Order: sequence, then C-alpha cells, then structure tokens
Amino acid sequence: MNPAVQTLADRIEALLPQTQCTKCGFNGCRPYAEAMASGEATCNRCPPGGAEGVRRLAAVLKVAPLPLDPERGIEQPRAVAYIDESLCIGCTLCIQACPVDAIAGAAKQMHTVIPELCTGCDLCVAPCPVDCIAMIPVTGERTGWAAWSQEQADAAHARYLARKARLVREREENDARLAAKAAAKLAAVQAETPESEAARAAQERKRAIIQAAIERARQKQHAVQPRNTENVSPAVQAQIDEAEARRARAGLTAPATDKNAANKDPEQKQ
Repeated sequence: MNPAVQTLADRIEALLPQTQCTKCGFNGCRPYAEAMASGEATCNRCPPGGAEGVRRLAAVLKVAPLPLDPERGIEQPRAVAYIDESLCIGCTLCIQACPVDAIAGAAKQMHTVIPELCTGCDLCVAPCPVDCIAMIPVTGERTGWAAWSQEQADAAHARYLARKARLVREREENDARLAAKAAAKLAAVQAETPESEAARAAQERKRAIIQAAIERARQKQHAVQPRNTENVSPAVQAQIDEAEARRARAGLTAPATDKNAANKDPEQKQ
C-alpha cells in the first residue's frame, strides 16, 4: 500500500471506536479504515461511533459528513453481553467469536462475560446454540462516542491485537506439536526398521532351512531304487521304464538306463 495511504489509514483507524463489530461490512475496524483511506468506503458506516464518529471521520477525510447509513444499523446506547449461566452449555463458540477476549470460560464449563472488557459488538449472540446471551444497555441515554471513550477504544484495540497475536502463537505452537509428534513417530519407525529386517532375515533363514530339508528328502526319495524289479514281466518293466523316462524328462532324475540290460545276467550281456 502507498505510504501516504497507509498513514491516512492509521489516522482513520485511531478515530474508530475499536468495537470490531463488523457492522460496517468489513472484518474489523482496520479493514474499514483502509477502505476509507483508499476511497472504497464512505465514512458513515459505523453505528457504534454514531453521528459524532461520522463527523470525525469526515474531517480527516476532508469530505462533507453524511447521515449514518441505516443499512449498517442505528446509533444507540452501548450494550454489554450477558450470559444466562443456567443455560450455558460450555460450547466455547462465544469465546471464539469475541474479538477482544472479554468472555471467560472453558469447554463444557460455564462461561461469563467480563463487563468492563466487553465492547458491545454482539458478535457472540448469533453463534450461541442455546440462545443464552442477551445484550443489556448500560449507558442510559448516551449513544455513540458519548457512551464510549477514547481510553476505552485504545484498551479495546490493545486487547484485539493481543488476541490476534495469541491466536497466531497458539496455531504455531499446535503446528509445532504436530510436527514433533510426526517426527517422533518417524524416529520410532526408523528405530524399528533394524528389528524388522532382522525378523525378515530370520524368517528367510528358516525358510531356507525348510527348503533345504525338502530338497534333501526329495533327492533321497529319488535315489531309492524301485523294489521288485527282478524277474518282472515285460509289461511291468515297460511301465517302470516309462515312469523313469517321464521323471527324467521332468528333470527329477538322471536319464534312465536300460533296466532290461541292467537286469540281464552277465552271460546274457555277452
């Protein structure tokens, strides 16, 4: 942003009541100030500041004052949020909505508003699921800047900035916790890797031993000579020879020799 515009935005922001109510249509006083400084928004969109606030803004912007935009609300006495503690369920939605940390409480615990810190923005009312928050006027007939002081605005602004910083810090701390947890899990997995490899190696050794035992048994079985091969009939011998030939073709044994020749008497071989 242009430095001159930024300086103007700073001056405009200092004139806003710092309720952070968003009734102007922007997400807080600073965005509204920047929009006015850049000429994107008029000076009559802040109900908490009222007519006096419009005059202050018009003076710094060097424009003619305008009536308060009725679409943004009306000027009225300042109110403070009140929580009916008998109905509160401790959902924390109001705490999350409060822009200045004016609500005390914890999850599933009763919440309460700290009146002197409340800016009357009423942002906590809509999120409440049990409708236990009411806005109670506390300034009588006084409205706008007559119901609010510059000291209160400055204090509210400081709490708003502190809350923003806290949310950033908490988010960073949570990210750091998640990162540390992920790193610890990764380290644990890496530490388990040697054990897993050792287990796999042991399993491979067992598998190799079993395979070797199976192979020895197979070879031993194949080395056993068929029984009752002497004085067999030609038909039975033919079956034996065919079986041995199949085993040889399958690579299970060495090629079979002529069993008939092996069974012949030495005199017959001659």
